[in-house]
Amino acid sequence: MTQTLRRRLAALEMPVDVGAITPLSGGDSGAGLWRVDGTTPCIVKRDSPQRVAGEADGLRALRDACRNLIVPEVLAEDGDLLIMQAMEDTGKRDGVALGEGLRQLHRDSRDADAEHGWSRNNACGLTPQSNEPLADGRAFQRDRRLLPLLALCREQGLLDAALAERIERAADSLERWLSDIPPSLVHGDLWSGNVLFTPQGPAIIDPAVYRHYPEVDVAMLTLFGGPGDAFFEAYWDGERPSDWERREALFQLYPLLNHLYLFGGTYRHSVARAVDRILAG
Repeated sequence: MTQTLRRRLAALEMPVDVGAITPLSGGDSGAGLWRVDGTTPCIVKRDSPQRVAGEADGLRALRDACRNLIVPEVLAEDGDLLIMQAMEDTGKRDGVALGEGLRQLHRDSRDADAEHGWSRNNACGLTPQSNEPLADGRAFQRDRRLLPLLALCREQGLLDAALAERIERAADSLERWLSDIPPSLVHGDLWSGNVLFTPQGPAIIDPAVYRHYPEVDVAMLTLFGGPGDAFFEAYWDGERPSDWERREALFQLYPLLNHLYLFGGTYRHSVARAVDRILAG
């Protein structure tokens, strides 16, 4: 594969010297991943053309919107190949810079004239993600996020009837407690593995972007660990919602259902706990 990759990169005629090519772990998405060293080190991802196009679109959107967070530049696309600027995860962890940068992204991209969703569909991991816009954020969360994943999990026999009914109740409850707001651009899959701390500052990678409630990204950061108190102080800046615990559970339910669908029953208990927190208020 290395020689084939070298030939394909050479054919693209990018302003990048193709030096050593090193295979990397592709994570949970199943994508092929390589680091290419040279005058301009880059990362090459091989994935389905649809996921490549969706990720490239998301990276460009985030680069346009982020003032303080670093986003890899898309150097080229070629069908199932995405070539990106390499990011060095060798800097000091800086929760304040991450919190301030994410706050800036969400604040400055908020658009009262926009709908919740995005101009194209993409994927969260291996799961296709519908971003067909809806004017109401509660409807988008229910009809584009929770209910489609609920249906997929049901088809695989991953949920008993009682838990599935409680998930439906949680999805149907949103208008009773969650205010509709103008949507912000969100990364969409901001777990800790998609945050790098470079010598120049925090960087975010591997997005699944759309416009929605900004808490989507904050809840994802807390799902498998926590970014630390300094992050939260910088991000909320005194404006932490009074019902944050309930919102956190809501916006964790979609990725938890996705993990249940992709990886099986070990995530069922986490799904049930999130539903309990939503319904408890």
